[in-house]
Amino acid sequence: MEFQNTREFAQQLDAQDELFKYRDEFLFPSINGKNVIYFTGNSLGLQPKRTKAYVDEVMSDWARLAVEGHFYADKPWWDYHERFAVPLSEIVGAKPSEITVMNTLTVNLHLMMVSFYQPTEKKYKIICEEKAFPSDQYMFQSQVKFHSRHLGINPSDAIIEIKRREGEHNIRHEDILAKIEEVGDELALVLIGGVNYYTGQVFDIKTITAAAQKTGAFVGWDLAHAAGNIDLQLHDWNVDFACWCSYKYMNSGPGNASGCFIHEKHHGDFELPRFAGWWGHNKERRFKMEPNFEPVYGADGWQISNLPILSLSPYLASVEMFAEVGMTKLIKKRNLLTAYLEFILHEIDKEIDGTKFEIITPQNQEERACQLSVYLHGQGRSLFDYLMKNGVITDWREPNVIRLAPAPFYCSFEDMYEFGQILKKGISKP
Repeated sequence: MEFQNTREFAQQLDAQDELFKYRDEFLFPSINGKNVIYFTGNSLGLQPKRTKAYVDEVMSDWARLAVEGHFYADKPWWDYHERFAVPLSEIVGAKPSEITVMNTLTVNLHLMMVSFYQPTEKKYKIICEEKAFPSDQYMFQSQVKFHSRHLGINPSDAIIEIKRREGEHNIRHEDILAKIEEVGDELALVLIGGVNYYTGQVFDIKTITAAAQKTGAFVGWDLAHAAGNIDLQLHDWNVDFACWCSYKYMNSGPGNASGCFIHEKHHGDFELPRFAGWWGHNKERRFKMEPNFEPVYGADGWQISNLPILSLSPYLASVEMFAEVGMTKLIKKRNLLTAYLEFILHEIDKEIDGTKFEIITPQNQEERACQLSVYLHGQGRSLFDYLMKNGVITDWREPNVIRLAPAPFYCSFEDMYEFGQILKKGISKP
């Protein structure tokens, strides 16, 4: 498609967009009396209007039924989480039995490492990407230190970061595969972010998983920036485990519950270490209060505690919206919307002397998704502040990068055009 940097062209694209109606399903903040242009769905998605009804239903059932809501609410609380299995399995490419919802992201990654990071004196190394999200880095360090009491390993030796080549912004896949082969029999775990939070680079989950498993290592994925954003086929790709937060592209609300995938090949391995709790015990016998743990067969067997229904209800509202639309349509719009944003950036770059925007997200569509990370050569934090004051909510990352994530559920093509005009004024201002 030949793009044009005009409002009329952007409005034409919106008129052709079959998902445009969903924009009205969300609540937008306003600045200067106008709805904002919202580019931070990669940090916190907007609130769906239908969310309030789901939360109010739980509050009403609690008021009306108290403890009996566990069994007699319209959506009984004791099996509330089971409503996520089918729609989430379609979003991440899994079987329903491989899906559970519990806790928050880093908590779940720690719990998964109990099962899937089992270091020995000879096989103890972890491969991750350079500049992983800090929470993941802290998790790796603390897990290695925990095991070091018995094995004498230390983070500087055990944690191997795949680095970018000098002068490059993104990690080459061949470097990941080469490092996996180099570490070989010493490799215990590969755990990488499916989409790098800083650059927006999408990794080849299928190929990396297969390569690492050939060494006998487990492979997990942090899908915080991937779930609800990219095509995932976790079961077919033979991924051992994956976890994701629900509040970015999946719009469930701040700090909300995390989803987990555990491949069915592990469901029957009851010798696999795990931290146990009442809610992971055999569902049919749970209320017999038996002394010995018998895990639910499937991902639910990794649950520990009674689930926070008030947190799950907003997530359910969003997941059901995903089920209505499907990932195929969302990805189709995502690709066109992101391409149009890229075009707008280049057009503004050409129109203003002395300006240079460097998009550090890969140009290859297979290696990017919803996010464009833009290095603002010759510009500083003042431009970001101008955007924020003039109705563009975006994200600043040091040293000089703004992250733009046009989420297809609620961002429009006219938003992309209008952003370009505001950006142009911000650069041109005295």
